[in-house]
Amino acid sequence: MNKYDNVAPIVRSPAPILLIGAGDLRREDIKIAGNHAQAVVAADGGGAVALSHGLMPTAVIGDMDSLSEVARSDPRIAGRIHPIEDQDSTDFDKVMRSVEAPLMLAVGFSGGRLDHHLAVLNVLVRRPDRRCIVLDAEMAVFLCPPGLEMDLPVGSLFSLFPMGPVGVESAGLRWPTGGIPFRPDSRVGTSNEVSGPVRLQADGPKMLVLVPKAALGEAVRAVLDAPRWPSP
Repeated sequence: MNKYDNVAPIVRSPAPILLIGAGDLRREDIKIAGNHAQAVVAADGGGAVALSHGLMPTAVIGDMDSLSEVARSDPRIAGRIHPIEDQDSTDFDKVMRSVEAPLMLAVGFSGGRLDHHLAVLNVLVRRPDRRCIVLDAEMAVFLCPPGLEMDLPVGSLFSLFPMGPVGVESAGLRWPTGGIPFRPDSRVGTSNEVSGPVRLQADGPKMLVLVPKAALGEAVRAVLDAPRWPSP
């Protein structure tokens, strides 16, 4: 927590929001994620990316160290830029704490540099009350809510990765997870498979769920229907 955590949100939305970063992304990913969102928010250099794809961000949020001068002076977004002069957090974190929405779908935040990708996963766990699904070239990843129900094709890949000590009771997975003390430095739950309707109960906000990108629609439905973790 720092002094910027308790400021009023910059964007409030009653509907899911598409978050666009300046990392690796494909037009297909923007389209797939955008099908589930009604507004766009960009992180720093993601503002120029959004414009290049014909999207108008409601807000561009970040420390503005990667948004070009050309983009900053673009009259289409000049009044939508919200600098946050916090060097102790990433632009993804700045956006997550500045947006209130039922769900955020993030593209352009994974791939490329591994350290950037790891920082994104760290934020998903540190801000459990901000529901977000991060999409990359192959997978969709999100923080497991207290309870989760998903209907996926039998045989689908279903991975669990702990970001801290956590237990998860499960049904509908080929290898059940109940009673396993998951930890990032010991037992993880990657490369599991769906055997039926998936039901999870997590005892804390520390477990990441990873499913194939093709399952994004079901992931969106499931996360929106699930109970939320309280604010830390």
